[in-house]
Amino acid sequence: MKFFLDSADTNEIKGALSFGILDGVTTNPSLIKEAVERKKSKGERINLDSYIRQMLKLCKGKPVSLEVVSSDYKNMLSEAETIFKKYNKVAKNVYVKVPVNPCTDLKCTNQMDGIRVIRKLSEKNIPVNCTLIFTPEQALLAAKAGAKFVSPFVGRIDDYLRETAHIKFDKSDYFPREGWKKGKWVLNDNGIVSGVELIKEISVIFGKQKIKSKILAASIRNTRQVREVAEAGADIATIPFKVLGKIAEHVKTVEGMNKFTKDVVPEYVKLIGAKHR
Repeated sequence: MKFFLDSADTNEIKGALSFGILDGVTTNPSLIKEAVERKKSKGERINLDSYIRQMLKLCKGKPVSLEVVSSDYKNMLSEAETIFKKYNKVAKNVYVKVPVNPCTDLKCTNQMDGIRVIRKLSEKNIPVNCTLIFTPEQALLAAKAGAKFVSPFVGRIDDYLRETAHIKFDKSDYFPREGWKKGKWVLNDNGIVSGVELIKEISVIFGKQKIKSKILAASIRNTRQVREVAEAGADIATIPFKVLGKIAEHVKTVEGMNKFTKDVVPEYVKLIGAKHR
């Protein structure tokens, strides 16, 4: 499974790159704006355009998702083409982020506009990351339209299940992949009992149908979800920097390192050229 960073902060991106395991980056307009404002508050002279270019150069050789902002076919397509034409030439690594369904209410009549945009972009060889996926059917639809990445929102579906059941929670709280039992039944959204289960069902469908689109597990909230989406069949997990930095943590690892350090043999230190303290 590939590790993407869910961030537009170049300091976080540099940090993740220094780990040597970063495969790509996902962003959205809000994350980019926040990152630029932080830079400006520190006295840096920068704007959105120059910042995006800086970020793309930093991630050369690794996919970076940039998102459209409109909610209708004509404008989404125009924005997607502009994004790709303007920024892909910087480092040849732009993926355009398009919602599977751009509607802002359930009564709208252009629910397929996202799919139409994905199809048109795929015909033009513009790679798409289809976002805001909450069902296996949506993922299947996006893949059929030609999306290179489909992004199911693991944490957000868990939030939704708890919200509909009026359960108090913190977003960092673990949500069981087998679902949350309430009384004699398990919370579910049309059969989906957790974000991890959503990944698993999409993986099963894509495997049986021989679909080549990659499953990008988004909205990851904790390190255990990283493990579980990998087990469920995600090709990619896009992870916040604070979660990525905790994956290597374990209390017994710290305990072991303290013991190893205490037991270091001076002759061995000298032999390997270590600077033991």
